[in-house]
Amino acid sequence: MSETVMPILLWFSAIGCGLIAGLYFAFSAFVMSALGRIDQASGIAAMNAINVDIVRSLFMPLFLGTTLVSAILAVVAVFRVGEPGTLATLAGGVVYVVGMFVVTMIFNVPLNNALAAIDPASVDAAPLWARYLKEWTSWNHVRTVASTAACALFVAAIAAD
Repeated sequence: MSETVMPILLWFSAIGCGLIAGLYFAFSAFVMSALGRIDQASGIAAMNAINVDIVRSLFMPLFLGTTLVSAILAVVAVFRVGEPGTLATLAGGVVYVVGMFVVTMIFNVPLNNALAAIDPASVDAAPLWARYLKEWTSWNHVRTVASTAACALFVAAIAAD
């Protein structure tokens, strides 16, 4: 890959991972606990509204673009073994794609879909909401750590060059 393109992709991924990490950190640090302290119907309604709006926002191009570029960087790194920053680039790409994207698709999205399918005021919503708050937040912690680690690894790759 050209000497101009690789640094651009690394910077894009480093910044994208950092922005995503910050968003996930906010949810892990205070948003989910705040939603858990309000009544069930309001908490579910608020989370459902967030989930609808987030896919219509600038988050989605950043989410998908950073995932795609991180995957490309990981693949390119396999062919550049021995060059400065290659191991950090490979690790950053793998950590981000697996720890953020795969975790999101396998764990967080199905939980979001289950939450969207239930009547927030129903009796059946109570156990789902309790499970959602615990499991979604736990997996969000994983996404936060993975995004932060990937950001640091991409910065290390930039610094190594």
